Amino acid sequence: DLQRRLQAGAFSAAFPGELTLVSEYGVSRHTVRQALRQMREDGQVVAERGRPPRLAESAQINQPLGALYSLFASVEAAGLVQRSIVRALDVRTDDVVAARLDLPAGTELFYLERLRLADDEPLAVDQIWLPAALARPMLDADFSHTALYDELEARCGVRLSGGEETIHAIIPSPADRELLQIDSDIAAFAIDRRANVRDRPTEWRHTLVRGDRFSVSARLSDHTGYQLALSSTVPPARTIRAASRPTHRKAPHR
Repeated sequence: DLQRRLQAGAFSAAFPGELTLVSEYGVSRHTVRQALRQMREDGQVVAERGRPPRLAESAQINQPLGALYSLFASVEAAGLVQRSIVRALDVRTDDVVAARLDLPAGTELFYLERLRLADDEPLAVDQIWLPAALARPMLDADFSHTALYDELEARCGVRLSGGEETIHAIIPSPADRELLQIDSDIAAFAIDRRANVRDRPTEWRHTLVRGDRFSVSARLSDHTGYQLALSSTVPPARTIRAASRPTHRKAPHR
């Protein structure tokens, strides 16, 4: 019945809360939660612990594959208010990250960690490292409402030009679930990015983003294809080349 009313536009102003639905239908709160769980799994509503349910129409943040995107810009492009809670902003050493940036062990690194919010609801946790010799002027920046790449260009004269990124699904830890305010049945995307300046590794970024509010997309054409690299944890590791031009050969059954 909720789905029927939803399709009829009955909830255009607001979606009713759990107690309202209990009263309207004369059922238990458990029954209401089961119905909301199904609607959440179908992508119709966003229902989170301690928060009233809402329609999911504007909940998704979409990122294009193959673009050096800014999450700040993408959130605002979706019509949502973006702000961040800065959890750490300092200079530190991390030999693992230094190796990923082709830097010697002990190199000082600029470090920024933020909880990213969209319309005041947690969306992602960002951890960013750059060489401190390059990024130190950004220690005075207010990252509660600004894009890192804008600050990097304005304060340091550096513009990233490319890099590589991997995205994989994970089950968040209890601490991450609490930080992102998601239930145990919601997965997340872990995004690792190494960005370059003229082929020189410059930024290492790890982002944990809610799977119920984030999607990725790819644009295909007759002239280009895309590559899907299977995780090295799935033997045998190999790369699938997927051309966008259609083929009429019959695919074998597997």
